[in-house]
This record gives sequence, C-alpha cells and structure tokens, in this order.
Amino acid sequence: MSDTAEQSAGQAADEARPEQSTDGAQPEQLTEAERLLRRRARRISAYRSATRTLARLGLLAPLRERLSLLDGADKLYDLDEPSDLYGNGIVEALEEKVAGLLGKEAAAFFPTGTMAQQVALRCWAGRTGNPTVALHALAHPEVHERDAFREVSGLRPVHVTSEPRQPTADEIRGFEEPFGALMLELPLRDAGFVLPTWEELTEVVEAARERDAVVHFDGARLWETTVHFGRPLSEIADLADSVYVSFYKSFQAFGGAALAGPKTLIDEAKTWRHRYGGAVFQQFPTVLSALAGLERELPRLPEYVTHARVVAAALREGLAEAGLPWARVHPEVPHTFDFQVWLPYGVDELSEAAIRQSEETGTALFIHPWDEKGPGLSMTEVYVRGAALEWTAADVKTAAADFVARLREVSGWRVGSRGGAAEVPGH
Repeated sequence: MSDTAEQSAGQAADEARPEQSTDGAQPEQLTEAERLLRRRARRISAYRSATRTLARLGLLAPLRERLSLLDGADKLYDLDEPSDLYGNGIVEALEEKVAGLLGKEAAAFFPTGTMAQQVALRCWAGRTGNPTVALHALAHPEVHERDAFREVSGLRPVHVTSEPRQPTADEIRGFEEPFGALMLELPLRDAGFVLPTWEELTEVVEAARERDAVVHFDGARLWETTVHFGRPLSEIADLADSVYVSFYKSFQAFGGAALAGPKTLIDEAKTWRHRYGGAVFQQFPTVLSALAGLERELPRLPEYVTHARVVAAALREGLAEAGLPWARVHPEVPHTFDFQVWLPYGVDELSEAAIRQSEETGTALFIHPWDEKGPGLSMTEVYVRGAALEWTAADVKTAAADFVARLREVSGWRVGSRGGAAEVPGH
C-alpha cells in the first residue's frame, strides 16, 4: 500500500467493505467514497486521542504538533544565516552532512524520492548506454509511482523476481537480458520490510558488477538497516554506486530526500533536478526538519529496531494465547522497526476491532489500515518508534488479548475449548 493511499477514498481499497451497524439498526446509506472517508476520519481521531500507541506518526499529527519539530532549531543551524534560495545555504549544509554519513563524495537534496531516483537512473542510463533497470516487481517505483520510470524518464524496468523476498545473486547472474543498472530497495517494504543478509547483499552486488551494471540502492529506509547488517551506514552504502535516502520515513521530517554518489553524478543530477522542477525556491523548513531527524532520531534507530523484535515476539505470542486460530508476524524477527501482521479475517472486522480498541481503551495497537490479501485474509503494518519503548512484552500481550476480544465481538466467532475458533452459523 502506498504511503499516501488514504489521501483519496478511491485509493483506500483496504477499507472497501460495506459499513456494518453495531446496534442492529439499518446502516446509513453512504456512497463508497463517503464510507471510506468516514472510517478513515474515525480511525485517525481514535489514534490521536489514544494515550498509548507503538508509534506517534508525524503524517497523522495536526499542524501544531508538526511545527513543534522545529523547536530548538537554532541548535541545529545558525538561524541568523541568510535563507536558502534554489538549493544553497542550509540545503547545501544538509547535502554535505548526508554525503558524510553515507561515505559518498557528494549528495543532492530533492523534494521527493520519486524524483531523486528517476534522476539517478536516467543519469546512469546515459553513462552505461542502457536504459534498462533491473528491479523487484514489488519495488516502490513499480507499485506506487504510476510507471514514472517508463512514462517520464524513458527508462525500461524489468523484474528480476516477483517473489516476496530480496533478489538472489543467481537470479542476477541468470537474468535473460542485459541491464544498465540494478536497483535494490533496502528494505523491501511491500514484502514485509525485508532485507537480505550481509553475505547475500554483497553477492548480489558482485553479480551485478560481473554484468557491468551499476548498482543503485533505493535506501528510503536505509537508516534503519545497521542492526540487521551489523555494519555502519557508510559501509552499507559503499556497496552501491549511488544511494537514495528519505528524511520523512525514518525521521518523520516534513518531507525531502537525498541522492548520494560520485561528485560527477551529483553535479549532473542537480541539473536534472532543475529540469524536473525540483529546484524549489526555499526549502528551509523541510531541511531543518531533516536536520532535526538526523540529530535526534538517527542515534535512536537501533534501539527502535531492537525493541521491535520484542514487540513482534510478544504480539505473536499474545495473539496465539488469546485464541486466534492463525496469525502471522512477518518477518518473525523484524529486519527493521516495521513489520507486517497477517490475520484470517476481513478488513471490515479487523478495522472495526482496532478502532474500538483505540476509542474505548485509549490503547492504539494497530494504527495502520488493513489491506485485503485474499478472501478472509488481511494484512496491516506495525510501526515501532519511540512511543513503543514504554511498552513491555506483557503490555503488548495484554493489548493483543484485548484486541482479540473486540474482534470476537465484531466477527461473531467464539473460542473453542481447545483454543480454536468456531464460527457462528451464518457468519
């Protein structure tokens, strides 16, 4: 699901089920768009008013709270300096900082990752003479960007694999046609925020080099990978010829992205940034929020990843102990601080149970929309951030049991004497 999937009712397929009345009265007749928007508003309202949640996400916060991110900005940058104009000043300061963190010669700030990656890969296509980009079928450009590579930048995406895992070195070596660049999304969000092992990653990069292809990392969440790989950011980024990173996904900044790589590539990328409309007049609020994230959140990310593993294990155990017939936490041991939960129920039932839990207890366990993956099978993403550090494993299990109790009320099933779920006739 796209990060912006709920911005319009037409994109909210995860909630596309008839609204159910909870008091036996006839449901209000709403259009599908009205129903989806009403449910979204209710869910966000319940989340905002909850006193406990695993993550406080900036994208769902009111404007006043978002602006508080800039409190203390004078400690991040000299606010008596002139404001930026078309990418100078504070923008250049952020670019230099990011290049240093990633161990690259230079970096360029972009308003969006979609733009940054198109620019990177079209620049590489000019150097290699091959516009073909090998990538995963679940990669962000293929799932969430409306064929921008092909339609806007003249690139030709080809899929190394569509399996919900990272590509293998054998798949790279055995791919049936030449490609100029290999793009790896680290972590691969739509497969469950999954990463390869360090050995697998180095073998995949080596396989691409054997084919004279450049390697580009879609590292929107690369900041979160150091615990899994057991390597510093600079060593991870060193495997790739170029790296894109996001500032709002891991740090909850106002937006923005950066492309890092050789200085010659970045110089050309800044030219294309202008051509693509990315030379924004002033960007200091977004850049300040990115600097705040690098200063305040980056050092804490390993702690979030470690605690996500505690949360995932407790959630899996808690759902089982509460009598759910089947539940899956994927990956079982999260690779980053985000992971998936799969349950054998419809989107309507799960959404209603999650919203009721937030409204009635002040505890928001599942705050992300549920996505239908098949008949009676749904998935949601669980985010673990600073707010989750207050939760013990016992707290997670208690919340899981409470959620299951509400799911039982909504879905009309009862727990059998052996812990299995017996469906009520007619359900």
